[in-house]
Amino acid sequence: MAYDERLAERIRAHLAAERGVAEKEMFGGLCFLVNGHMACGIVRDTLMVRVGPEEYERALAREHAREMNFTGRPLRGMVYVAPDGLGRTSQLATWIDRGVGYVRTLPAKPARKRARQ
Repeated sequence: MAYDERLAERIRAHLAAERGVAEKEMFGGLCFLVNGHMACGIVRDTLMVRVGPEEYERALAREHAREMNFTGRPLRGMVYVAPDGLGRTSQLATWIDRGVGYVRTLPAKPARKRARQ
């Protein structure tokens, strides 16, 4: 599995104070789950973020964002963010917080091997 380990470390640092965070290999990369729901992840050097269906169009309108079409068709509620849009800590934090904010609205999945409970 190939993903940007430096980006993974930046995400880990940002999520360090969050409760219910776990990592899982998915989508050919690394995903970060909160209470069992994927909030964000990395495929190669690109961030993927779960923004939810209500925020999807607004997220796509942001610079460096594009639809996530992992299966050949767009996954509504998920976006890719290009590396150029993640250079500053504040840029990355904004995207991560969007993903975490969305999944915090979802009911928690039953605990299995979740970290930092």
